[in-house]
Amino acid sequence: MIRINLAPEQKRRRGVSFRLPLPSFNLGLLFGVLYVLAVVGIGAYWWSLSGEETKLAGDVDRKSKELATLKTTLGQGSKVKDLVAELRKRVDVVTQLTKNQARPIALVDVFASAVPRDLWITALVESNSVLRVSGTAFSTTAVYDFMANLRSSGRFQDVDIVVSRRDLARPTPLVTFEVTCRFEG
Repeated sequence: MIRINLAPEQKRRRGVSFRLPLPSFNLGLLFGVLYVLAVVGIGAYWWSLSGEETKLAGDVDRKSKELATLKTTLGQGSKVKDLVAELRKRVDVVTQLTKNQARPIALVDVFASAVPRDLWITALVESNSVLRVSGTAFSTTAVYDFMANLRSSGRFQDVDIVVSRRDLARPTPLVTFEVTCRFEG
């Protein structure tokens, strides 16, 4: 057999030549390994997501329970706020009553010391700082003493008698009277 080489002659390089031999790979084996790695990676990722889902579901349950307890606490807080508002109203009323209580107590105290023994008060009405006193006495002298006691106390001004009547139809004649004055508290 005769061989004919038609290829041009190759020039050889001088020096050391280095050649890497390429390994022969089996592509089926390569794709099999890549497939197994992909399945293992997806499985690991699914397992981590499943664990995170379980953790988040537990957090949601815990937070839901906490929210329910906070709602009940908040409901109790609004009840407490309503009670506080009601108590403040009551305190304001009591404060107002005690503040306005001093004048009537002083009036009754001074008035009681001005009433003589043989005189009875049947009505005591205050309107527009004018005090109207109605009563009954055994004599006109008792009514006069009552008016004099009011004037001498220094707390009553403009003491005037409006009506003074003697009821002669009764076995013991009584004097019915009405006096007006101003209390200077």
